[in-house]
Amino acid sequence: MQGGNVSHRAVERRSERLHERDRKAKTPVILTASRTLIIEAAGGKPALAMTVNLTRIYTKLGDGGETHLGDMSRVSKLDSRVEAYGTVDELNATIGVALLQPGLPQTFAAWLSRVQNDLLDLGADLSVPAPSAGSSSSSSSGKAERERLRIGPAYTEWLEHACDEVNAKLQPLRSFVIPGGTPAAAHLHICRTVCRRAERRAIAVGEEVNPEVVRYLNRLSDLLFILSRAANNEGPNDEGPPARAGSESESLWDPGAHGSDAAPQSA
Repeated sequence: MQGGNVSHRAVERRSERLHERDRKAKTPVILTASRTLIIEAAGGKPALAMTVNLTRIYTKLGDGGETHLGDMSRVSKLDSRVEAYGTVDELNATIGVALLQPGLPQTFAAWLSRVQNDLLDLGADLSVPAPSAGSSSSSSSGKAERERLRIGPAYTEWLEHACDEVNAKLQPLRSFVIPGGTPAAAHLHICRTVCRRAERRAIAVGEEVNPEVVRYLNRLSDLLFILSRAANNEGPNDEGPPARAGSESESLWDPGAHGSDAAPQSA
């Protein structure tokens, strides 16, 4: 089997050499959707101090359609775990585009920037399968396994506080929102739908996935929806009445209204 100009066996040999080099260097590996990042964790505390060293961008290790997970296991790029953190990467990119849109309140922009960093943590979590039941906490060499970066309840709790803060200043909805409105709101709706897909991809990984990952994505989609509504109503306002649901910038679903408008004229 060939992958470009690199045979499958050659890819395996190169992978083994890199794996051995990384093992000797004692540096954990975290995957994003398309790149392997070598992480140096100080004192085995990956959540506290990290230095990312990208010595090269292409490695040719994925030319055969496979990639490394964070524990250095080799899987197909169609693996459900790769699909999950790849979709999280896509979500992060769409949020980056949303941040460029005019009319996005500064508070929302700061929150979304924090979310982007959280999503890299979440991708790191997804990239490393949990140890199998009954496995030892030590490696085959007798050394303790590295502490892995995992999403905890505090991530989701922060999202919930943000949801509550903004939603309290919006009128309750009486129908479903039609995506659109201002540029910021429309892009936040795109982020919301990609987030929902990322959640489904994470669930598809199965029982091995960290349940906090699914909770985070579920709550993040709620926040993106709330922020889109607020962006269509010029964001939360500390003075005056709450923004009106169904305002000029926020269109609501009118069930069965298809026949209420004039039929389009043929060209």
